[in-house]
Amino acid sequence: MADRIYYPKSALAEAAHCKSMEQYKQMHEKSIKNPEEFWGEIAKQFYWETPTSDNKFFSYNFNLNEGDIFIKWMEGASTNISFNLLDKNVKCGNGDKIAFYWEGNDPDDYSRLTYRKLLEETCKFANVLKSKGVEKGDRVAIYMPMILELPIAMLACTRIGAVHSVVFAGYSSDSLAERMLDSKAKVLITTDGVWRGPKLLLLKTICDEAMAKVKVNNHEVESCIVVSHLRRLANPHGGGSTATDGGNIKNGINSNGNGANEPNIPWDDDRDCWWHEEMEDAEPSCYPVWISAEDPLFILYTSGSTGKPKGVLHTTAGYLIYAATTFKYVFDYKPNDVFWCTADIGWITGHTYVVYGPLANCATSVLFEGTPFHPQNDRYWSVIDKYKVSQFYTAPTAIRSLMKFGDSLVKKYDLTTLRVLGSVGEPINSEAWLWFYNLVGHGKCSIADTFWQTETGGHVITPLPGATPMKPGSATFPFFGVLPELLDEDGKIIEGEGEGYLVFRQPWPGMMRTLYANHERFQTTYFDRFHGYYCTGDGARRDADGYLWITGRIDDMLNVSGHLMSTAEVESVLTEHPAVAEAAVVSKPHPVKGQCLYCFITPNEGRKFEKQLEDELKKKVREKIGPFAQPDVIHHAPGLPKTRSGKIMRRILRKIAIGDRNVGDTSTLADDSIVDTLFQLRPQV
Repeated sequence: MADRIYYPKSALAEAAHCKSMEQYKQMHEKSIKNPEEFWGEIAKQFYWETPTSDNKFFSYNFNLNEGDIFIKWMEGASTNISFNLLDKNVKCGNGDKIAFYWEGNDPDDYSRLTYRKLLEETCKFANVLKSKGVEKGDRVAIYMPMILELPIAMLACTRIGAVHSVVFAGYSSDSLAERMLDSKAKVLITTDGVWRGPKLLLLKTICDEAMAKVKVNNHEVESCIVVSHLRRLANPHGGGSTATDGGNIKNGINSNGNGANEPNIPWDDDRDCWWHEEMEDAEPSCYPVWISAEDPLFILYTSGSTGKPKGVLHTTAGYLIYAATTFKYVFDYKPNDVFWCTADIGWITGHTYVVYGPLANCATSVLFEGTPFHPQNDRYWSVIDKYKVSQFYTAPTAIRSLMKFGDSLVKKYDLTTLRVLGSVGEPINSEAWLWFYNLVGHGKCSIADTFWQTETGGHVITPLPGATPMKPGSATFPFFGVLPELLDEDGKIIEGEGEGYLVFRQPWPGMMRTLYANHERFQTTYFDRFHGYYCTGDGARRDADGYLWITGRIDDMLNVSGHLMSTAEVESVLTEHPAVAEAAVVSKPHPVKGQCLYCFITPNEGRKFEKQLEDELKKKVREKIGPFAQPDVIHHAPGLPKTRSGKIMRRILRKIAIGDRNVGDTSTLADDSIVDTLFQLRPQV
């Protein structure tokens, strides 16, 4: 089933930006052999205050034997991203075009923002930041939910050359403090709180705890700017919107309502200020600061194997052209489309495909504050229907979670406007792919199964909707400028079919430049294992047709009796069973095999977990992969420990597998009660 090929529909291919595999191959070859010309042509679509010289367009070193690692694109050029995303679009006559449809946690809360209003709000808040002493190069931490002020704050930073560091508004105060300390943030931007589903999160309280911890460690956040978000939701009938262009959020993004039963918000008059009060008298124009091509744009922290988060640093010019180009081609975006990426802006997917990529293409996007399951399990489908979404980009874990509620919820809504479906965050198993393709996409949409990382800045392996024949579960082929290789343990290139370490031979414009204030860690993490290559830390398999299949993180590889396999491979087999909604596989020490398979299984709604199911699953894995792969343990899991972004925390599952209740920090879990539940259901083995 996984090897069946699904071809793009002819109507989609004929109108696509890339119409065939022949065109893709020609473009990819040019991007590899002549990157200066390929990306130089794309760069002409944007405004440059000063151009780059031909001999400085592209330079790099990937080999530690030849000196320090560096990547430079368009050295000597200068620009401003907010100018390209906002002023340029308004000047081209798109000021009245919708930039964002905002959909709140509650379906009754909604709004919209045009490009003209987004430019005005960005300029006003840039002036607010300047009034707080923020200058070019200063770091600004942002700890906010998915509201319109979040992209405004990011763009305001880019307007004046400040470096934003968005922290997912679900992290603990410890995590926020650690990131603000590492970046030496001068200003923090947050909200009073947010409803996530039925749960109230008091973000300002978390911020106060974090700022206190930062101060104890000899750094002080000088200003904290707070959006009054809860009041405008609690009192939807008061005031008039001054910053949105229509909707049901009556208090707007500058106004402060008078909602009843408000929680107590901690306050420091010497440090804290309300967003709406600062914006009231701010000038609506702000001349952009021209930024050098390799000046920092943002820092985004990602998990590190040592526990300390890594501050991935992206720079200005390369990220701009790569975010714009991947968005245009991977989603085949057209001027009248409505795009929806469900990712939180606190993650790289939200940076590139909620904010920068769409705005660089003058796109209209949905900005979604809620969850797939609130107030009902049909929320995603209702939003697609409401806004007539053309491209829908979400995570496999969300797809699998929604599958278990059956097909009827999907069929209630009109999803015929969809043209491209996207998957991001982890490899998608074939069962989820086929459900997504056949039910959500009615068998007519292309699926962009995208592989990329915080570090890569944008898609690096992905199908193109009009060009690429699709295989369920395969990320298919490299994007323009990306040259992948598979290496064995000794660093030798694997030709043809095979499985190994996924590495890249040369840089593309959007890749990270360093880890903030720690270039040595950058070099050892990504370039020390295989000199001359960027090492992704992921494994991949190439099939006979040249398709690439991501097998998962190298540390998620399993070695059972000398047989190397990936967790994703086993999980894909388990989820093919009609009773299984989701599966997660980890290794458990075994006295004979070294490791054995320990499988967590979430049954579909209405299906019981029983001995017969255990036996069927063990048999299925044995038959699909081999006798060596038969699981030793099948563990009933009503739910899995996931972060709020949907990532399964496998380190916790490994602890449960061996019965060790010292699971470590669980503050990033969406529901930490599931850990106790899984311990209670642990089989006695």
